[in-house]
Amino acid sequence: MKQAVLSFLRGGGSALPGYRLALGATLLWTGFFILLPLCALMIRPWQDGVGAMAAALHDARMFAALWTSFSCAFLAALLNIPLGLLLAWALVRGDLPGRRIADALIDLPLALPTAVSGITLATLYGPQGWLGAPLAKLGLVLAYSRTGIVLALMFVGLPFVVRTVEPVLKNLPRDMEDAAVLLGARPWQVVTRVVIAPLLPALVTGFGLALARGVGEYGSVIFIAGNQPFRSEIAPLLIVVRLQEFDYGGATAIALVLLLISLLALVLVSLVRRRLSVWGEQR
Repeated sequence: MKQAVLSFLRGGGSALPGYRLALGATLLWTGFFILLPLCALMIRPWQDGVGAMAAALHDARMFAALWTSFSCAFLAALLNIPLGLLLAWALVRGDLPGRRIADALIDLPLALPTAVSGITLATLYGPQGWLGAPLAKLGLVLAYSRTGIVLALMFVGLPFVVRTVEPVLKNLPRDMEDAAVLLGARPWQVVTRVVIAPLLPALVTGFGLALARGVGEYGSVIFIAGNQPFRSEIAPLLIVVRLQEFDYGGATAIALVLLLISLLALVLVSLVRRRLSVWGEQR
């Protein structure tokens, strides 16, 4: 027994000393930060009874906020796919001046505090903003609406698409494109079948990451959204509102629904990515 325990702690046949001990400590530490909070979130809404949970879920304002969050996050992630692909292409294949500066600026939304991003976007696209004022004269009101939410989520989600596609594009051999041209392929065929097809799993992964970030985004959205119930109120903001009202059951119910829908969306994205990977290998 003693020898078995020592063998486990030393890692058995692993080249790293203490591998299993370090792995066990890491999993235990991760469990405290991930599994335990998730379990608490799933249990807390049911502590007041099924009736209280049903009453908390029977809330039209909650469903409107959930729809706003997921629809805007989905649209922003979808719009980021072509933009992220073009930016990744420019960084990898393009020979543009200031490419290194542009490469560093791609990660700026991840480094900026979300409140700073929100204030910046509101300053630009607000009714009196640098871009919002001239656009308002043309009849385009971007701030304080769902359009403003989509713009904010596109800003924070774009780096996920670019950084996911960029390494795959770097490893994509250019000889395949030259061979396709020599074999008589048209430009659109080269783009869709030779370039886009191998990048589909990476694009889906970037879409999933941008969607997950957008659903839970708070700071960069509330300054430009307008936060009008049933119109431009997002689910994370409604959770804060419920907490300020000391409605902890309602807040955790919204958080639970948000968690379950987010997990389902990520599972679907993972399945699509796996199917695309298998399809690419078969090709």
